[in-house]
Amino acid sequence: MARQISHAGADTIVCGTAVVGSGAAGYSAALRLWQYGQRDILLLTENRMAGTSRNTGSDKQTYYKLTLSGDEPDSVGEMARTLFQGGCVDGDIALCEAALSAQGFLRLVELGVPFPRDRCGQFVGYKTDHDPRRRATSVGPYTSRQMTERLEAAAQAQGIPLLDHVLAVQILSDGEKAYGLLCLDTAAGGEEPRFVLIRCRNIVWATGGPAGMYADSVYPAGHHGATGLALEAGAKGRNLTEWQYGLASVRPRWNVSGTYMQVLPRVYSCRPDGGDEREFLMDLFDRPADMLSKLFLKGYQWPFDVRKVDDGSSIIDILVYLETQKGRKVYLDYRADPLGGNFSYDELEPEALTYLRRAGACFGTPIQRLQHMNAPAVEFYRDRGIDLAVQPLEIALCAQHNNGGLAVDCWWRTDVEGLFAVGEAAGSHGVYRPGGSALNAGQVGSTRAAQYIAARRPGLPGEEDEAAFTALAADALEELGGLAQAALARGGDSVRQLWVQAGRRMSECGGAIRNERALRQGLEAVRETLRDLPGRAGVRGAGELFRLFLLRDTLIGQRAYLSAMLDYIVQGGRSRGSALYTDPAGRKPYGCLPDAFTFALDDGGRSGLIQEISCGRDGGCEAVWRPVRPIPEEDDFFENIWRSYRETGNID
Repeated sequence: MARQISHAGADTIVCGTAVVGSGAAGYSAALRLWQYGQRDILLLTENRMAGTSRNTGSDKQTYYKLTLSGDEPDSVGEMARTLFQGGCVDGDIALCEAALSAQGFLRLVELGVPFPRDRCGQFVGYKTDHDPRRRATSVGPYTSRQMTERLEAAAQAQGIPLLDHVLAVQILSDGEKAYGLLCLDTAAGGEEPRFVLIRCRNIVWATGGPAGMYADSVYPAGHHGATGLALEAGAKGRNLTEWQYGLASVRPRWNVSGTYMQVLPRVYSCRPDGGDEREFLMDLFDRPADMLSKLFLKGYQWPFDVRKVDDGSSIIDILVYLETQKGRKVYLDYRADPLGGNFSYDELEPEALTYLRRAGACFGTPIQRLQHMNAPAVEFYRDRGIDLAVQPLEIALCAQHNNGGLAVDCWWRTDVEGLFAVGEAAGSHGVYRPGGSALNAGQVGSTRAAQYIAARRPGLPGEEDEAAFTALAADALEELGGLAQAALARGGDSVRQLWVQAGRRMSECGGAIRNERALRQGLEAVRETLRDLPGRAGVRGAGELFRLFLLRDTLIGQRAYLSAMLDYIVQGGRSRGSALYTDPAGRKPYGCLPDAFTFALDDGGRSGLIQEISCGRDGGCEAVWRPVRPIPEEDDFFENIWRSYRETGNID
């Protein structure tokens, strides 16, 4: 078991593997390690009740897996090809995510996650984004929450030790090997910071995506991520340019996908004081039916997709974005029909009309249609103090998921020895991914990392590493302890102000709409803020220091992400996925749009290349492009596989 000693000016805990993060991927990694016989493990978290897995969802949150019902053909190889075809995806990772999808899914079933099955036991499915089969399933709006809760209960039943209210503030690494962690005890009282050192042989980084990076975000307010710390430690970033953005409510943060759009709410904007209401979507459309059909399709096609701007549903995202850029607020209003009800259902595009007719929803007001089609969607907001029957819902174009992240191999190892990344922290996706595949990736990656650790890196850290740990710990305590003391001495709330500025800047220059000039300006501002942080940051007391270290991590991450986006443009990259890059040589799908929306679509020529970026402690970031690793053609002769499995477990 983990043991605690006094060392290097702070309490030090020694363990074999530290799992950082208490979401579905983190708990899964801890449980797998325990299953594989590892007992010297410790799970630590900033806040056990926070995080994306526990606190987010959607109209129908999807889990993506191999087909387990019906007579429609499917296979591991076919699912791997689906994932690989998303573009900029390594084939060995795609094959792992396909091969282990049933194992991960069925473990969740055994733990009690109530995925629906028919009377004969088949786990039925439906099609999701970029899915040629019916591999998707769901337990409703809170699929990931139920996964997390069931995994957590299993971890508690095993007695896996958990350290709560501990924020990792630096990975103790020499750039090639990880030796441990420096953490801040956020629950400690007193006027001085209290640090905790973790000395370990392995670190499983399950901190989620870099959620604190954007002001306009669907990530829960209690989730910040820690990708910057891993980049600082020497891990490479992969596909950092590739995000998903979509329309979401501002308070609470929640995707307005599915039936929230399919019931055709009234969409309007107004001044911040509530005056000057106008249904601005009709500025672009000649016929109400055209606008409403595009609005309906946003339910199916929730993520912003540059391929769907020209005569597609993603023009809705752009129009909402433009209104918010004018300083206006945008609302979904379910109390009254759009355009005063002056439209005909019969004039809607066939897909919208057929759906609404089959749902029996061609009647009444939007709230009546929503209550009829999806009552839990109404109850969700009512439980959070918003009654859609009496008040509108403010929305914006928000960051929702990072398809990129830390570069990993097929065992979810980063480039830093001993540092593994799982869940959204790992960059296992590419430009496009099937909806719900992130939940599968978290279960698969955590299993693969645990298998490797148990087979190749078990036990406590060796004595030969103690000197390196001691030196790195002393340097980290001096640097970050000094930063904390300077912020305490300065006082005030400048850290909060810097946080707001950093998030707003990232949303404006590194969100769904990007151009070279804004990226260069944003990158320089991030570098300047990070460089001057010791002389600018102030906090009101030790209880606010966590904000200082979250800001530092966010700025380090922003520096890498903006560098990646800028490199993509310089290398001739064009608009793809959920990112529109301004290109004067391109075209505007609608002449009335500003010049920022002149763009050219990517032709797929870069789908076989992956951008990886390395960042030094001096602040410089270097990008390298490499070919994707193809899907492996493994020897599938049983006797050969069985023999090598008996010898090595086929873990290399």
